[in-house]
Amino acid sequence: MAASAALYSSTVWLTGLSGAGKTSIAEALALRLQDEGRAVYVLDGDRLRHGLNRDLGFAPQDRRENIRRAAEVARLMNDAGLLVIAAFISPYREDRAMAADVIGAERWLEVHVSTPVEVCEARDPKGLYARARAGQLAQFTGITAPYEAPLAAGLTLDTRARTIDASVDELLRFLHLL
Repeated sequence: MAASAALYSSTVWLTGLSGAGKTSIAEALALRLQDEGRAVYVLDGDRLRHGLNRDLGFAPQDRRENIRRAAEVARLMNDAGLLVIAAFISPYREDRAMAADVIGAERWLEVHVSTPVEVCEARDPKGLYARARAGQLAQFTGITAPYEAPLAAGLTLDTRARTIDASVDELLRFLHLL
């Protein structure tokens, strides 16, 4: 996707480990764009798993269906003229490629929120890493399930020492909006 095409009717897909900062970046980016009058929606895994995708678990086939449904929703929102900022762990390259196909290459920008598992685990905003280490969560990405980093993301944000605002600024510069 051309960076300027991200202004309208496109999907910025943030992928990375739990605790990497995907949703925080997505929400901060959305607020900045909404303040400029842009029609934006943040679509994230937690929101979908409490409703549309509540019937899915975390086995690979359920994760794939979760991403497929998310991509279908993003495409519909793009068709309605919204810029979608999608924040999903989306651990498998094949599933992200499928999502890009559903949404359309001309509307797709993959952003890797690249944060080492050690940093995500230290943040552990939901206590999930501790539960996974204690054997209470099966199929937890980065601990008991794999994460396949993008081979060629449109943009990579390393959030080890970068603030949310600095990450949003970098995304906006990449999209030619800053």
